[in-house]
Amino acid sequence: MFCIRDFAEKRIYCIHKSKSSDMPDKSKPTIALTGATGFLGSHLMASLLSNGYRGIVLGRSTKDETLHERISKLLGWFGIENLFNQVSCVEADLSLANCGIENEQYSRLCLVADSVIHCASDTSFSESKREKIISTNIDCLKGILEFSMNAHVKFFYYISTAFVAGICDNICKENLPSATSFTNVYEESKAGAEKIIARYCEKNSIHLSIIRPSIVYGDSRSGRSLKFNALYFPIRSVLSIKNIYLNDLNNNGGKKSSKNGIYIDKEGYLFLPLKIYLPNKGSLNIIPVDYFVNACMKIIENASKGGIFHLTNNSPTKLETIVKYNEQFMKIRGVEIIYGKSTDYLLRNPPEELFDRLIEPYRPYLSANRIFDRTNTDLVTDNLTPQEFTYEIYRNCMA
Repeated sequence: MFCIRDFAEKRIYCIHKSKSSDMPDKSKPTIALTGATGFLGSHLMASLLSNGYRGIVLGRSTKDETLHERISKLLGWFGIENLFNQVSCVEADLSLANCGIENEQYSRLCLVADSVIHCASDTSFSESKREKIISTNIDCLKGILEFSMNAHVKFFYYISTAFVAGICDNICKENLPSATSFTNVYEESKAGAEKIIARYCEKNSIHLSIIRPSIVYGDSRSGRSLKFNALYFPIRSVLSIKNIYLNDLNNNGGKKSSKNGIYIDKEGYLFLPLKIYLPNKGSLNIIPVDYFVNACMKIIENASKGGIFHLTNNSPTKLETIVKYNEQFMKIRGVEIIYGKSTDYLLRNPPEELFDRLIEPYRPYLSANRIFDRTNTDLVTDNLTPQEFTYEIYRNCMA
């Protein structure tokens, strides 16, 4: 799971609704959800409510907004304000006993919660934030797991990441992780969390489903995305660099640009000499958020005994394709992908140095070669697969 920050002003979005009524379906379970204000959690919440489920949102207020206000605003963003009556907003802190909830309210919640979806996590890759990441992704499991036990829930759904496979050249199975080396502390923490959750659920006879998405981008139909994520970051980095030099060309006589061979060609394209160095050939394993949500709903409705499920793409997108889309959309030329370790870092031009700093945390995901087993996923989702990442989808996501 990689989290997102931008594009909140787009207005077209489609939510599959299986019921036309605004009332919750009393036959559907009540699901306690963490991480509902995040990218994946918010989309899951919208789909659950649209399909008649009732939700208990365990979350926090910010200094500017109460949890109630945050959820209300999100439902408005999805165009389902009328479903707010299906949600109970509960101030919670998973690091505290009883999730920081007053005893009487905690007991009432335990009586009505049928299932738990744990989506909250710290998605930072930074080693300097290791203590905070481990605290959020592992130490805070105790509160939500104890709530699940006290509520005698039937199902626990954990939103993990496909990259718990760690540094692996083999087929990544839908099993508990066995990796000993990881790209970053985020992968490491999610792998550790999976094992803790699996032991706890087995001990307490709770059916566990571990859902492992790869890199998730916006809606494949509209491009709409609540926030900003790892797919967009390298692309937006190129856009930022482009804007720096366009400003120089338009307002400063091109003093910086001319030193670095940057100019606007006869067709109006910005020639931006930018070498992207990657360790090996590979691709980006990306899925749209609507596929993620639809697959999750099928897992919730069909996986009666739980399991581990890879929500990944069997046809990952090559970086060359992204670069081609990028050139067409941003009207730039000169971007070149170099495979193998760079030997000329001292010769890097300023745009390349800036780009390297911006995308360094994401570099391993730009040319990955992992192959993900999808046996369990295909079985419970009726072979549902993510859409091909076309230029039309790219354009909608970036517009």
